[in-house]
Amino acid sequence: MTADTLDDAPAEAPAIIIDDTPAAPVLDIVVPVFNEELDLARCVRQLADFVASSMPYSARITIADNASTDTTLQLACTLAASIGEGTRVRVAHLDAKGRGRALKAIWQHSDAQVVAYMDVDLSTDLNALLPLVAPLVSGHSDLAIGTRLTRSSRVVRGPKRELISRGYNLMLRTAMGASFSDAQCGFKAIRADVARRLLPMVDDTGWFFDTEMLVLAQRAGLRIAEIPVDWTDDPASKVDIVKTATEDVKGCWRVGRALATGRLPVADLRDSLGRGDTGPQVTGVPRGLAGQLVRFCVVGVASTTAYAVLYLALHSVAGAQAANFLALLITAVFNTTANRAFTFRVRGRDDVAKHQLQGFAIFIFGWALTAGSLLLLHMWAPDASKHIELLVLVVANLIATVLRFVGFRWVFRASHRSAAEVPA
Repeated sequence: MTADTLDDAPAEAPAIIIDDTPAAPVLDIVVPVFNEELDLARCVRQLADFVASSMPYSARITIADNASTDTTLQLACTLAASIGEGTRVRVAHLDAKGRGRALKAIWQHSDAQVVAYMDVDLSTDLNALLPLVAPLVSGHSDLAIGTRLTRSSRVVRGPKRELISRGYNLMLRTAMGASFSDAQCGFKAIRADVARRLLPMVDDTGWFFDTEMLVLAQRAGLRIAEIPVDWTDDPASKVDIVKTATEDVKGCWRVGRALATGRLPVADLRDSLGRGDTGPQVTGVPRGLAGQLVRFCVVGVASTTAYAVLYLALHSVAGAQAANFLALLITAVFNTTANRAFTFRVRGRDDVAKHQLQGFAIFIFGWALTAGSLLLLHMWAPDASKHIELLVLVVANLIATVLRFVGFRWVFRASHRSAAEVPA
């Protein structure tokens, strides 16, 4: 078995792997790997044994090496040649890193009926593989995902990862209108014909790939089956939680903006797949005032975080008052823009300048409130540390935020009347 290279050229013409057995399988399971020389053999052999003994469909395992710098690629080729005839194994090598890049390249050009992927650590119990794939083979569903966030799922992991996972999926439900429960479980499958039409619209090449694919699939009216899984956290996981979370927030902003501006033609995709007008693909998302409050809070958290980082960075250079003013001014432009497009659903460029001026007036009021609070603090406790100053300013900003919401509802009241019922 040889490993061909899937380069970063356009996905229409990749150098797909040469397979020793030309018959197309029903299922192609992709296992993306990067520097996994220690665990690769054990995990792939375990997966191959399970597929050979428990899957009623013909299946193939594709090891997708994401530019490993150790001996992962050589070991993968050895495994492909040595594993018995019960399961076919092939190897693909990509010169650039990225789980999303690997899945997009291989899934779009697979000859299988259904394509899937799972993490190499096999955190998900393999007994969920058949329930994951069966709805797609039967034609009942278009995509299937494993979920760790239902009552019937059994999950073993620390409270930190549990909180991050639930918080992220809550953000997706409120900010993106997601109706699926678990975007980041490394256990998913999709019909290959659907993948070939959907994946060209997915831009992310890293960890946000899953979320972007699911958001677009939902907007296109595709049916997503959710399979409760048993999942055990891998304590040796190499995922950088902070970096991944940051990239996820950036991805949500990018996709949300693209959907709002119409850059992503999900309606055309829905029509091409024969889904027709299925109505709003959003469930469980508050509407009207409640929906505005939820979205406003999401923007507020992002703005407050950015404000805190800017304040601490500028404090040593400009002093407390100047740092407060500059941090508020910089975040105010972002805050007005985000609330205009996201919270109150105001589209287009009409009245942009007027809205920014009105937002600036609201900013001046908020600045006066926070500056006054800072002044009083210095009168009562002149030796207060910058962290105490920041605490007082955050509290003052929370008060200003309530007033800002009322002000923005007045600023965007005309547009809100015509767009309040637009789906999230």
